[in-house]
This record gives sequence, C-alpha cells and structure tokens, in this order.
Amino acid sequence: MRFDHAGIATEDAAELTALFGDLCGFEVAHEETFDGMRVVFLDVGGGYLELLEPTEGGTIARYLDENGPGIHHLAFETADVAAALATARELEIGLVDEEPRPGAWGHDVAFLHPADTGGVLIEFVEH
Repeated sequence: MRFDHAGIATEDAAELTALFGDLCGFEVAHEETFDGMRVVFLDVGGGYLELLEPTEGGTIARYLDENGPGIHHLAFETADVAAALATARELEIGLVDEEPRPGAWGHDVAFLHPADTGGVLIEFVEH
C-alpha cells in the first residue's frame, strides 16, 4: 500500500482550492460532484488533498456540523480493496464498509472504523 490522499472537510472547496494554490502551488487534478458532495483533488506530488464540500445533507455535512472543517480521513491505495478488508477483519478492526463501494474517480473504496485505527478514519482505494 501507499499513501493516496488526505480528505479534508470544508464548507467552501473553491476558497480552499485558491488558498492551497496560492500558498503551495497545488493544482486541481480532478473535480466531480457525487454522493451529496463536491470533491476536488489537488495534486500535491506523490498524492492528493481531497477537498470535500457538502452539496446537500449527508456524511460530510454531518461531519462539519459536529466537528467543523479539517482533516476527515486518510486514504491508502491498495491493489485489492476486498483483500485489504479481509486483513482488517483478521486484525479485528471494525469496518464502516463490509464490501467495496464506488468512490470518487470511479475507484472502489472502503472505510475502516476510527475507533480501531487510532482515531483516524482510514479509506482503502483501489484504482
């Protein structure tokens, strides 16, 4: 596995895109709207920042209401999400997703429960 991206919850992806562009020179690599959110991937060289802006109620809207803006999750690329989930089960790590599901860029994704991963929501991504 390798680092893929850090998901950041924000009320305004355009504003944060401009800030990281001006501050760090990061450019937009991909943008889409799905599952009640606008998603903007900024290329940081060797990975991405995934800016998550809610477009309607849902997971990210609830996260922002409860926690405010900031890092939502860390994602790691794997060649096989189902196998990575099997390993997590063997290690008795709680799963948010029992099976891979569609994510941004059409990639298969699955999340692990932060209670079992040091308080960090972990996402597996299969390109």
